[in-house]
Amino acid sequence: MINKVDHIGIAVRSISQSLPFYRDVLGMELIREENVPSQLVKVAFLDAGNQKIELLEPSSPESPVARFLEKRGEGIHHIAYRVQNLEERIADLKSKDITMIDEVPRIGAGGASIAFLHPKSTGGTLTELCEKKGNDKR
Repeated sequence: MINKVDHIGIAVRSISQSLPFYRDVLGMELIREENVPSQLVKVAFLDAGNQKIELLEPSSPESPVARFLEKRGEGIHHIAYRVQNLEERIADLKSKDITMIDEVPRIGAGGASIAFLHPKSTGGTLTELCEKKGNDKR
């Protein structure tokens, strides 16, 4: 079901203020930055070797990431796993009584199809499944 850990999402108040730590101190390469209007966030992906780090900055006070920052402050927001056949994975999880935030895939950063599992079904960790099209190996 799971191909690999795709990325770890970290909520930050400001990508421009957080990026120097990951890039200059830890030596991670910035892969790309983009706005994801459907999620009300700006993201920056960094290469952490066998997976990516995704910095998430809210682009609106209504963003789920903005609410996360208000409640918990900066830090790990979610873990994302790469899958194939996301719609099948969602159906399988629902058949196992897993509560889904997204019962149908939606488009996330980089054009990936994504779906989130509710933390109450995952032991408290917001979990994302993502399916990437084409030859995106990162």
